[in-house]
Amino acid sequence: MVGTRYELEVGPVAHGGGHCVARHEGRVLFVRHALPGERVVAEVTEGTTTSRFLRADAVEVLTPAKDRIEAPCPFAGPGKCGGCDWQHVSPGGQRKLKAAVLTEQLAKLAGLTPAQAGWDGSVEPVGGKLAPGQVPAWRSRVQYRVDPETGRVGLRKHRSHELQPIDRCLIAAEGVTELGVEARDWTGLESVEAIAATGSSDRQLVLRPLPGEQLPLVELDKPVSIVRVDEQELFHRVHGRGFVRERASDRTWRVSNGGFWQIHPEAPDTLVNAVLDGLDPQWGENALDLYCGVGLFAGALAERVGEEGAVLGIESGKQAVADARHNLAELEQVRIECDKVERLLPRTGITATDLIVLDPPRAGAGRETVRHLASLGARRIAYVACDPAALARDLAFFAEGGYRPVSLRAFDLFPMTHHFECVAVLEPVERD
Repeated sequence: MVGTRYELEVGPVAHGGGHCVARHEGRVLFVRHALPGERVVAEVTEGTTTSRFLRADAVEVLTPAKDRIEAPCPFAGPGKCGGCDWQHVSPGGQRKLKAAVLTEQLAKLAGLTPAQAGWDGSVEPVGGKLAPGQVPAWRSRVQYRVDPETGRVGLRKHRSHELQPIDRCLIAAEGVTELGVEARDWTGLESVEAIAATGSSDRQLVLRPLPGEQLPLVELDKPVSIVRVDEQELFHRVHGRGFVRERASDRTWRVSNGGFWQIHPEAPDTLVNAVLDGLDPQWGENALDLYCGVGLFAGALAERVGEEGAVLGIESGKQAVADARHNLAELEQVRIECDKVERLLPRTGITATDLIVLDPPRAGAGRETVRHLASLGARRIAYVACDPAALARDLAFFAEGGYRPVSLRAFDLFPMTHHFECVAVLEPVERD
């Protein structure tokens, strides 16, 4: 049915992918490039006559919504770059869509209203106010794919390995744009990741050659370190440092080999402040930082609990653990262990703690891990989530273990996309 067109009334926003829900003769369509309440002509992009649902793009807007704007990026739109979902939506309209998604997931998966979750119903903007039509240049890490035919970089189209060649990404941070990756020939490479650290002048390229190809000579106008990834996923320093120095929470953080770091420049401080405000750590308390990465939350907690307290961080990535141990070496109250949370935590012998921070991967922590955490009797738990469905599922599991959310905040840390970040703070339910 690919290529079939329907005239549709667009329904509510769906979770994930920038889709809205529409129906035609009883069949559900997930439509991109549309907005709730619009009347559009939608062209099917995936699905057959036997599919449970179809995917489609709005190729003509007959009745626009009031939050619709002209997409500022020339590479956004049906059949083009899949990096952004909401280029055609005003900034306030984007946050309303994200709030609607979170509201629906809380109700559907956790049985909670916004008020019951301690949430005011808003998705908070992060960063300064922009002039009308200006796009926030927030993405401090951009992974480009290379067209093997031309050697030019592009970004993938939605749900596709096909590339959209670009000459500039509007949401890329200035430090990424100034490297000029789009203007170079990258023949022989599969991908190029550009990293612009926040709070330092460090710039890094992570290059992945095609199988059997040699690394090209790279000469850029700006100082930049270069790391190569081989076919066994091992990282090799080619030029300069193997890491970048990020600045957040009044500390400098080493992040090696393109390792995980929040990509909005203001995200680390925003999330740390939300976690600390929610937990209110006290001198001498014990805390767990689970899925701790390079130690961002562990470091912030350690400053609050002091030398008489203790923080255990658990992270499965070996390089991230090495970075975390380096970053927090002078804080004797911090210990970082390398393993999967669900495997190591039961083996630690810890039966009680005061505070827990968890920042799990997109799939969430899951019932077994949540059950274990609930058994530790923490006075407060801060859950940092990048996926509202996973958050809502885990909130339901926490409810089974006797914990309820007392506050929930949502932050628009990924403008122009459907993604956002949440921080939920939970406390034990008081029992009669």
